[in-house]
Amino acid sequence: MEIFGVPTQALFGQLLIGLINGSFYALLSLGLAVIFGLLNIINFTHGAQYMLGAFCAYLLLEKLGLGYWWALVIAPVLVGALGIIIERTMLKQLYKLDHLYGLLLTFGLALVIQGVFRNQYGSSGQPYAIPPALAGGHNLGFMFLPTYRAWVIVASVVICFGTWFLIERTKLGSYLRAATENPELVQAFGINVPRMITLTYGFGVALAALAGVMAGPIYQVSPQMGADLIIVVFAVVVIGGMGSIMGSILTGFGLGVLEGLTKVFYPEASNTVIFIVMALVLLVKPAGLFGTQK
Repeated sequence: MEIFGVPTQALFGQLLIGLINGSFYALLSLGLAVIFGLLNIINFTHGAQYMLGAFCAYLLLEKLGLGYWWALVIAPVLVGALGIIIERTMLKQLYKLDHLYGLLLTFGLALVIQGVFRNQYGSSGQPYAIPPALAGGHNLGFMFLPTYRAWVIVASVVICFGTWFLIERTKLGSYLRAATENPELVQAFGINVPRMITLTYGFGVALAALAGVMAGPIYQVSPQMGADLIIVVFAVVVIGGMGSIMGSILTGFGLGVLEGLTKVFYPEASNTVIFIVMALVLLVKPAGLFGTQK
């Protein structure tokens, strides 16, 4: 059976790959949007923190025998704690300076972290097994759906929209948004704004680490895995609108699907289609699809 002249298995297979990629685009761009939208920091270390999450899961298994489910909890906490240390010792000094200083610092940190792991583990990927509970798959007739990939898509959707709800629809989220607009006023109400900012950065970093754990069984664990992805994720954030939570989520999933369809109908453009979309969006709406012009 064919759809638009393309075999059904090939079409839906590429759509699945697009949704998988879109899940990671959405999770990573969400973390970037949280950090930029609430802290005004362009966090170029995000790709390295994604890689740290994957390596944390790998080392927990190799050194301590703790499997995937433990890693989903422990890795985001450990990498988030490292993010908090970075925020308290380095980024805190840059809040009143131009965004460029934060970008340069985080870019430098990313190079250092990736260099350390590349020196220790080389450039080749380390295998990380799919947990037995999520092994196998289901034959849907028109395609074969691996259980682990279905889990990644569902988990990403739940995490992304749960984060959006937390920030946009709860009292805690209103405090966070108010603290970015008028920190002195929020501080006057007895809320510890510096601590809130620190925890917000840690949360954004933890999202990247969580994505890294989930990516390990699919892409393998490699020092370069974050560097290969972060440029695309920044393009997703720009298209969605810098600082827009919902924009990052919808754009991440949407561009992943678009990338998958492009591999079916015009493979030569699959590596550049996201950047073509970014250029077109910036020409029409410089603030991004869901962003607001300030």
